[in-house]
Amino acid sequence: MKASEYKELKGLRKESLRDNMTDIEVALTNIGEIAARDIATSEHPQGLRENMNVAKRGGKVANDARPSYEKETKKICNF
Repeated sequence: MKASEYKELKGLRKESLRDNMTDIEVALTNIGEIAARDIATSEHPQGLRENMNVAKRGGKVANDARPSYEKETKKICNF
């Protein structure tokens, strides 16, 4: 989901998106960002397309972690 779509979902206009995230939302966002950074460090992507691919792969790492969290805590993430 794009940041603008997420802000709309949460009903935010000018507020900071991160300031309005739950702890698990922040944690999963951090996992995705760190994974993307580590992938980029090891693969040295060049250009927009390669960097977008790395960003999507980092997001997938976070997305893959979410079901595990939901299963273990019995909490559903509404994002």
